[in-house]
Amino acid sequence: MDGHDNPKPSPVTGDLDEQALFFHRYPRPGKLEIQATKPLGNQRDLALAYSPGVAAPCLAIRDNPEMAAEFTARANLVAVVSNGTAVLGLGNIGPLASKPVMEGKAVLFKKFAGIDVFDIEIDAPGIEAMVSTISALEPTFGGINLEDIKSPECFEVERRLREKMNIPVFHDDQHGTAIIVAAAILNGLELAGKTIDNVKIVTSGAGAAALACLHLLVSLGAKKENIWVHDIEGLVYEGRVELMDEWKAIYAQKSDNRVLADNIAGADVFLGLSAAGVLKPELLVQMAEKPLIMALANPTPEIMPELARAERPDAMICTGRSDFANQVNNVLCFPYIFRGALDCGARTINEEMKMAAVKAIAALAREEVSDVAAKAYSGETPIFGPDYLIPSPFDPRLILRIAPAVARAAAESGVAARPIQDFEAYLDQLSRFVWRSGFVMKPIFTAAKTAERNRVIFAEGEDERVLRAAQILLEEQIARPILIGRPSVIEARLQRFGIRIRPNVDFAVVNPEDDPRYRGYVDDYFALVGRQGVNPEAARTVVRTSNTVIGALSVQRGEADALICGIEGRYDRHLRDVNQIIGKREGTKTLAGLSLLISQRGAIFFTDTFVNYNPTAEEIAEITILSAQEVRRFGIKPKAALICHSNFGSRNSESAAKMRDALAIIRERAPDLEVDGEMQGGSALSEELRKRAMPSTTLSGEANLLVFPNLDAASISLGLVRTMMDALHVGPILLGTAKPAHVLGQSVTSRGVVNMAALAVVEASQPESLFG
Repeated sequence: MDGHDNPKPSPVTGDLDEQALFFHRYPRPGKLEIQATKPLGNQRDLALAYSPGVAAPCLAIRDNPEMAAEFTARANLVAVVSNGTAVLGLGNIGPLASKPVMEGKAVLFKKFAGIDVFDIEIDAPGIEAMVSTISALEPTFGGINLEDIKSPECFEVERRLREKMNIPVFHDDQHGTAIIVAAAILNGLELAGKTIDNVKIVTSGAGAAALACLHLLVSLGAKKENIWVHDIEGLVYEGRVELMDEWKAIYAQKSDNRVLADNIAGADVFLGLSAAGVLKPELLVQMAEKPLIMALANPTPEIMPELARAERPDAMICTGRSDFANQVNNVLCFPYIFRGALDCGARTINEEMKMAAVKAIAALAREEVSDVAAKAYSGETPIFGPDYLIPSPFDPRLILRIAPAVARAAAESGVAARPIQDFEAYLDQLSRFVWRSGFVMKPIFTAAKTAERNRVIFAEGEDERVLRAAQILLEEQIARPILIGRPSVIEARLQRFGIRIRPNVDFAVVNPEDDPRYRGYVDDYFALVGRQGVNPEAARTVVRTSNTVIGALSVQRGEADALICGIEGRYDRHLRDVNQIIGKREGTKTLAGLSLLISQRGAIFFTDTFVNYNPTAEEIAEITILSAQEVRRFGIKPKAALICHSNFGSRNSESAAKMRDALAIIRERAPDLEVDGEMQGGSALSEELRKRAMPSTTLSGEANLLVFPNLDAASISLGLVRTMMDALHVGPILLGTAKPAHVLGQSVTSRGVVNMAALAVVEASQPESLFG
């Protein structure tokens, strides 16, 4: 029995090692794959992709090498290169054994910054072999990320490669760590009321990362005479010969002291990149007031945070571990530094670019924590302070702050071959990567910012997602939020989540337990539903207990312009309240739910995904027209396909006949709408398949509005496509109401709430556009 015949281990049982082996082996070995970005479906595609068509871009690049960025993937391709001589926590395990680590680094580049990576493990233990091998790769890549190369060889390898190569070369173990450490130190010193030019820094460890940290801190203003470096031989002092090199010698002190205990007195910063337990608790009492302890050895730091805090409650502590506050994690910077460097065609990553990254990261930590980042923490969301000196690696704003700062610094320092010309457009591009809804939602946000009717009331005003959305809406001047909830609960949660907006100052609050309009709400509600089996006592109870009812009444009374609800509770109950109180728009006979999925394919709308179980042909026609009007609001020309199991009359089932009848009604009522059907899903998304079945089809290209015969088909399709394509869901968008109201799902994120609130503002301010 060979390795391929072994039975699969259980992914549930066993320890972490066993689960990690399962993760890396199944369903296919490794963590990477290569995908084509151009179609290769016919002979013409092959002729364009390879011979003879490939000759044209080859000659263009020969004549102008800069055109490689236009005709190839080079400008978005990085090599992660290692010889496996200093793999974190594992040591010199060799290049082949380091491959899982390098694959891991590659997926981080892709996940966090959209950068493609080839991991390259080279059998080159010596400096000459490394430099020769890596420098020969320049025609292939837009940048080189050196990884896990032992010290001091790594310094010389990087220096020589930077001299030889005209693309960024970045040893992440050095500079990535240094950038995060520097950002943490800047923020820690600010909290301590100290400045970097007069603090004492004591280090344990003098490897690549430690020395890179010190070099960058000196660039930021630290004084060499205030830096005391220690390694396994003790203090780095003038005249020492053991384990010395030119990079350590920079920090040699004139001193008779020899060990860490002799030099820790008065230290403002301890920087540890060495070994577990090096910093003894009794040494902490000698440090200066409000010391900053960077205990970064992994997996066990130089001192455990609880021991340090017990001895020095005033200390600020960073580690390299994710289970403690202030994790120094290189993923905070390296994807975004390369993103900015690649996008401006930087020829190198210089000190100016690194310092720009430091300052961007430090500044981000002082902002409020995003909802995505907050999910990475258990308990209360951290706020800038001793336990939150640097952002979470999961904060989506990192790319929006670091990449532009790096690109700007590259241009200002003269190393950008393609300087960013329009930083506002560049930020939009990065935002689209972060949120994936950026491009499609842009016209909505643009219109919302100038809208006058922008009061949006939120039924679940105590929910964290709504609170975070309210802050974004206020900061981006999209809406004026009104939150339904208990003021004391809202205030407490704002404080817990580190959100700075305040009730009845930045936004209005409706207290469902004590609002002076309660009697008026009850009277209005009873007037609307009193003949639908609701007596006066029941009306009082409903208004007291249903925030959606309060929100809908507020919109109906003109106290708010739009309603957002449904984050908690059953969809159909929220929909009932909206329908009873706000009702349908004049001339509209049915409500409908429209969902937008945004993926790498683009934007596709699905209807009806939430409301009508088995609509009639008349209802499907109305839903399609309503949906097409809403699609136009996004600045997109609707192309509707009526989806069914039948393909242009190939079957005569009830659903097929219904969709044919709906098409006839749509063409009569909306003759300008590009629509066709009934057709199968493949025909809707492939013009080639569609024309094969119906050469005279009235639909061109890919359909972007898919209309289904019933709720089962729509809901199942939405769920499958959303999951299989890892698509972002915007919606559901409730169509047909007399005034804007949207019932969201329980899985919605705060960004999803923001998207729908912006859409509701536009609907409130431009109702006439529905009929345009």
